[in-house]
Amino acid sequence: MPLSRAVFENTSIAFDLDGTLVDTAPDLVRALNAVILPRGLRPVLVSDVREMVGRGARAMIQRAHDRQDASLAPDEMDELFDAFIESYKSDVAADSVLFPRVHETLDALRAAGARLSVCTNKPSGLADLLLRELALDQHFERVIGPERTRAKKPAADHVHEALGTGFSHAAMVGDSAPDVDAARAAGVPSIVLSYGYSEKPAGSLGADRLIHEFSDVPEALAEIWRAMPD
Repeated sequence: MPLSRAVFENTSIAFDLDGTLVDTAPDLVRALNAVILPRGLRPVLVSDVREMVGRGARAMIQRAHDRQDASLAPDEMDELFDAFIESYKSDVAADSVLFPRVHETLDALRAAGARLSVCTNKPSGLADLLLRELALDQHFERVIGPERTRAKKPAADHVHEALGTGFSHAAMVGDSAPDVDAARAAGVPSIVLSYGYSEKPAGSLGADRLIHEFSDVPEALAEIWRAMPD
């Protein structure tokens, strides 16, 4: 069913990427294990990496070491990060899939006049590549990774630069604490998907709405914006 232009015309919506739009965990764990196994660490499971994703690749590498009480020097981190990026980039969408109804929902939002962007802690070039591989890039006016902002999530700047200016209403849609915290810092409402990559239970993050299906995003946004004072 078409969405109401009266609600969505000239709104701006920023979306997290990993765990919100795309289930990238299988490819992330592939690249992570490729760099930690030669160091004698045990492989990380897909179920475990889903709790490590929200703060970026360096944090994920660090947590893989911390969980196994393995030391990691700063110069080693730089080397592992570069190796991780190359491994991940070589087959960025091998096993990554869109969550259900992502394409259809983004299409409906755009058709109703919403302006869409991506606000991600994934390196910008990798985000661009993944979106192209999955034919998602067509939906977004801009993709703001950490290199394209003054300060990444949970900083307010990241959300502000993703949303742009001149909108009637705005919101951040994500799956983890950095998304909710960045939205709060930026003064915009947030929606959290319960299926995503979060260290804490999604319902405990303090988002304005907790939903369970991506197709519920438009209804949740409409409820939030209609409740806001004129």
